[in-house]
Amino acid sequence: MKRHSSCLVLNAGSSSLKFSVLRQVAGNELQAVLGGQISGIGTLASFEAKDARRRVLAEHRWDAEQSQQRELLLAFVLDWLGTALPDDRIVAAGHRVVHGGRRFSRPERITPELLTELQALVPLAPLHQPHNLAPMRILAASHPELPQVACFDTAFHAHQPWYARSYALPRELSDEGVCSYGFHGLSYEYVSQQLAAQHPELANARVVICHLGNGSSITAVHAGRSVDTSMGFTALDGVPMGTRCGSVDPGVLLYLMNEKGMGAAEIEDLLYRRSGLLGVSGLSNDMKVLQESDSPDARRAVELFCFRCAKEVAALAGSMGGLDALVFTAGIGENSPAIRAEICERLAWLGVAVDPEANQSRAHDISAAQARVSVFVLPTNEEMMIATHTLALLAEGEDEAELVRREEYTPCWTAPIPATC
Repeated sequence: MKRHSSCLVLNAGSSSLKFSVLRQVAGNELQAVLGGQISGIGTLASFEAKDARRRVLAEHRWDAEQSQQRELLLAFVLDWLGTALPDDRIVAAGHRVVHGGRRFSRPERITPELLTELQALVPLAPLHQPHNLAPMRILAASHPELPQVACFDTAFHAHQPWYARSYALPRELSDEGVCSYGFHGLSYEYVSQQLAAQHPELANARVVICHLGNGSSITAVHAGRSVDTSMGFTALDGVPMGTRCGSVDPGVLLYLMNEKGMGAAEIEDLLYRRSGLLGVSGLSNDMKVLQESDSPDARRAVELFCFRCAKEVAALAGSMGGLDALVFTAGIGENSPAIRAEICERLAWLGVAVDPEANQSRAHDISAAQARVSVFVLPTNEEMMIATHTLALLAEGEDEAELVRREEYTPCWTAPIPATC
């Protein structure tokens, strides 16, 4: 029986490991087969896998001691996949990596040298980068024959104009890499491609994409390329998030150090884990919980989030000299009609308006008939983007009969990243 060639996609976090398998089918297309995650890593880990129709395939739990062992947990996933997909051959593993720094503006084959370079970027993404790298090392040790590819969330933004990436700091700091990188790039790349495919008339348009979830950012995309984005040097910048503060006056940090006596670790904990929706509401980082609450502080958190998102959209429209389309994606963007409506209401002066019925029914096009700006809801698929890049990169040096030709894909990179920001 012929075996399918498939790509394993891994997205590792501090307490979770998300996985997906995408299969090469007729016409060199990729088809999602199954996905799942291990949550509660470090405390009480639990495993759940679902098929492409979101039906539960398997569940498992570990005790506290086993939950600390990432090697054991990843081995369980690989063993289970071998049993669940006996007709699939995993030909590669693609990994989401939050930070690629200035050097990496395209996916890269994982080698010991690359891992060393990516480890050096940990200070730029301390809550994400170490966990992104962990499964790479485990797989390299347990399955050294399996090709692995790192796909960077910063890569889509790497070709922004220098002035969009620069801070008004002394040049020596910019030369060291203190500049704006931007994140959620794999999501923006996928959504941009889907928008152009579904609406060819917008291929060269000025589009703002709102990736709104527990981690949120907003990006200006002109003719399919990122030209400005809300997140900057770290994933703290921009709009408020579940537990992250978003943009804040740097003077606040000086005040916390000088007047409150807070050290770096305390400030990091405050900005990353105790701010955002959770900090403002005092209740939860979950937007759904806040919208269902009758607490005045919960309402304040929601209102602040929408205000800051609308403000960021307007600023990014200014970066492009206008706005032709607005797109909502990710957990909140795809699933909260009320948030979409409130943000768009604040942007009415730009010609943004939604049709209430279309918005409530979660239609793809939610624009009002009289709107000058098209408004869409478009699901993101970072896993598909990672698998696409992974197989495209490996195809460069592999037999055509074994892997899909690179020409079948449309990678985001077109030019080398500048030497400086």
